[in-house]
Amino acid sequence: MKNAISWFEIAVTDIERASKFYGSVLNVEIQRMDMETMKYAMFPYDNDNNGVGGGLVEMEGFKPSAEGPTLYLNGGDDLSDPLSRVEAAGGKIIMPKTDIGENGFMAQFIDTEGNRMALHSSK
Repeated sequence: MKNAISWFEIAVTDIERASKFYGSVLNVEIQRMDMETMKYAMFPYDNDNNGVGGGLVEMEGFKPSAEGPTLYLNGGDDLSDPLSRVEAAGGKIIMPKTDIGENGFMAQFIDTEGNRMALHSSK
């Protein structure tokens, strides 16, 4: 096993708002892939090489939460860049960029849907 995570899903209450938020913060295109019973949007990932991927899910039974597991999104080369866009995109930083020694840096925020999320980078 290369990674403990193979796919993740973030519960949202407004797929358009959440897609705009994550697209802005991470500076990526979030691709809509709605299905019959749910609204769905996917983060970019390397499917050809079994890369870890994930999406945003709006459907009955999926409820955003700041109290569950913390998902660390790739903050790129320097998480200061995406972190600087969190509040302008409608989120709230709850832990600023923090040095975690040889493991790099991390920060946490609340997204527009009420989920506690995090960013990680090597510098």
